[in-house]
Amino acid sequence: MSYEMIEFTRDAGVAKIRLNRPKALNALCNDMMAEVAQVLGELERDDAIGCVILTGSDKAFAAGADIKEMQENQYLDIYQNDPFNTYHEAIERFRKPIIAAVSGYALGGGCEIAMMCDFIIAADNAKFGQPEITLAVMPGIGGTQRLTRAVGKSLAMDLCLTGRMMDAEEALRSGLVARVVPLDELQDTVEEAARKIASMSLPIAMMTKETINVAFETTLTQGIRFERRLFQSMFSTEDQSEGMTAFIEKRQPHFKNK
Repeated sequence: MSYEMIEFTRDAGVAKIRLNRPKALNALCNDMMAEVAQVLGELERDDAIGCVILTGSDKAFAAGADIKEMQENQYLDIYQNDPFNTYHEAIERFRKPIIAAVSGYALGGGCEIAMMCDFIIAADNAKFGQPEITLAVMPGIGGTQRLTRAVGKSLAMDLCLTGRMMDAEEALRSGLVARVVPLDELQDTVEEAARKIASMSLPIAMMTKETINVAFETTLTQGIRFERRLFQSMFSTEDQSEGMTAFIEKRQPHFKNK
């Protein structure tokens, strides 16, 4: 199937979605994100895919929401139509691991979309920020919440109230991104990580992702109890048996996702 505003490829258990509105610095419009949501829905059901990469161009991951598309909206338009909900839900509820490969600008909605992914690997030219306040609005698809959880209250306040950008190194120090690599190594690095994840048992990877996400939504005691129950349930899978047997036999495991 062909798409107008994204590029989509898959290979060796890994799918890559590339945002492709170069003239608009990949600004997030409804049509583009509807295509992203459609692809993620298909990948959720594709047993051959174990990890997804979401990326943009060297110049911009996504430089924010499409302001021209939003400008004329009134309160009831935004409230009743809730244009962000479709793609927010698609990424947030995607159960398989998804990595954001960020180069260039990841601002406003672009930063928020990156934070919806499970982790971010950034190029050394990446710039992150939530500049919505300069437009007399604030982040509206999780920026005030995910950013605060990622970097803490003080830095989140700084970024959201001043609208300033932070570079890749500051993002790494603050905990927003997992790794920073040279721009010309970004795609290879992310693809290597994605292939590594895709080589694991898919149900185990999905349960691991779910358990880490629970840490942001519950108490420590409840989270540990949830972790323990899922850990115990893994001993009902064929892959757990294969993984431990392969370790003892000093060979590579052959997971069946069962």
